[in-house]
Amino acid sequence: MGSDVSILRNWGFKTVAMALNTNSISIEDKKLSAEKRLALIFGSEGYGLPSNIITACDYVVKIPMSHQVDSLNVAAASAVAFWQLRVRK
Repeated sequence: MGSDVSILRNWGFKTVAMALNTNSISIEDKKLSAEKRLALIFGSEGYGLPSNIITACDYVVKIPMSHQVDSLNVAAASAVAFWQLRVRK
C-alpha cells in the first residue's frame, strides 16, 4: 500500500496518517489547515495503520484526548478529523 500513498501525492494531495506515535502532530496544527489538498488515511480499529504507511505519509496526525484515552474507533476519528479539517485557508 506504500505505493498507494505515492499515487495520492502524484494527484496533488498531501497525505495524513491518522496515528498516535512519537512523531504525531495535533490535528489542530495550523500546517494542516494551510494545505490545499489533504488525503486522510485511517487504520483499522485495533491494529491501526501499518508502519510502512505511516512512514510514507507527509504528516502523522493525532486527535488530542484527555483522561488516558488513546484511541477512537475509525468512525468517530474520521468524523472528528473531517470536522476539524473542513475549513481550508
